[in-house]
Amino acid sequence: MPTAPHHLIAYALPALPLAALVLPVYVFLPSAYAQVGLPLAGIGIILLLARLWDGVTDPLVGVLSDRTVTRFGRRKPWIAAGLPLTLISLWYLMVPGDGVGPAYLLCWSFMLFLGWTMMIVPLNAWGAELSGDYHQRTRIAGFREGASIIGTVLALTLPFAIGVGAAGQERDALRVLAICILVMLPLFTVIALVSVPEYKAPAKPPLKFRRGLKVIFANGAFRKLIAAYLINGMANGLPAQLFLFYVQHLLMEGERAGLLLLSYFMSGLITVPLWLWLSGKYGKHVVWRWAMMWNIAWFLTVPFLGPGDFTAFLIVCLMTGMSLGADLILPSAMQADVVDLDTARTGRARTGLYFAFWGLATKLATALAALGLTVAGLFGFDALTGGTDTGKTALLTLYALAPVALKIVAIAILWRWPIDAATQAALRARIAART
Repeated sequence: MPTAPHHLIAYALPALPLAALVLPVYVFLPSAYAQVGLPLAGIGIILLLARLWDGVTDPLVGVLSDRTVTRFGRRKPWIAAGLPLTLISLWYLMVPGDGVGPAYLLCWSFMLFLGWTMMIVPLNAWGAELSGDYHQRTRIAGFREGASIIGTVLALTLPFAIGVGAAGQERDALRVLAICILVMLPLFTVIALVSVPEYKAPAKPPLKFRRGLKVIFANGAFRKLIAAYLINGMANGLPAQLFLFYVQHLLMEGERAGLLLLSYFMSGLITVPLWLWLSGKYGKHVVWRWAMMWNIAWFLTVPFLGPGDFTAFLIVCLMTGMSLGADLILPSAMQADVVDLDTARTGRARTGLYFAFWGLATKLATALAALGLTVAGLFGFDALTGGTDTGKTALLTLYALAPVALKIVAIAILWRWPIDAATQAALRARIAART
């Protein structure tokens, strides 16, 4: 399959606006809907229901895209079908009129997440199938996840750049981002669909659903990777959920939180080539473990920081941001290798279903991490005032130390990873022999 830089750029382009879509939905949308009269508790419940809806749609889209047979391929028709649904629903969701109710938010949230799933699950599966080469897959994931980081940075900075990023301007920020995504997403998607060919899977009858699930969960590499991925996702999700509260109430630097966030994401973007080079030299699983160890070392300094330590924490953000690229790129590339193990055993390319499970693991990790604020609250932390000293200690523990413990567990799970470059090459030879 062609994997020249211009093909990889074209393939990765849709990931940029799709990532830019996620941040405003979770950051700006609750406040925007509160401004039109919906209670925050109701907004939270509706967004939780939307996450549960993903638990249905992710595996469904994965299975159906694996079984789709058209002259355009398996993945492209789903991405194309998801595009108009995503565009329509993102406008209605992100630009609500005055007086909308809970049913409006519920309907358009469900529609947006369905459209997003119809695009992102096949897009990830498509990338895993672009190449069977162990190291080339890392490059493919690197281009896609690099585009995702750029999209996140764009969504974070654009409202501030044009003067609508302050508290109380969430509706204006959502409108600006919606217009931007409405322009970029169709343009970038069409470029990808037209420019990049798709792998054509051998025509074989699909496995029965129960039999297929049994094979998946008998895949030891799958169990190891999804466990490590979930636990590391929780380790990343906790500080993400608690970051603003830590900066405001423990570091006392709430006004400069945006600068700290930007430094984190920019560091992650800049260091993507470093992780690609290291993984090519030492292997994906080894370098991912190193990245988690690097993150642990810097997070262990956070309990010693306090008011007035802005510069020191800025350095922590820059250093931990470096590992962001590794956390996004390397597991995704390893997932493609895990699918090879399944394909070698079954003779079927079930990439869509596997990447649907990875998507569910990502969302589950985020949902579990969201409980961090609830736990801190049980110990006396208050999101508005900071609460008691015990509550602040609980916040610090959940922000800085719990992620360290979780990453140590993830590293231990990956310590005897069974698929290196030689093993993966042997799997590809077995797959080739069966086709």
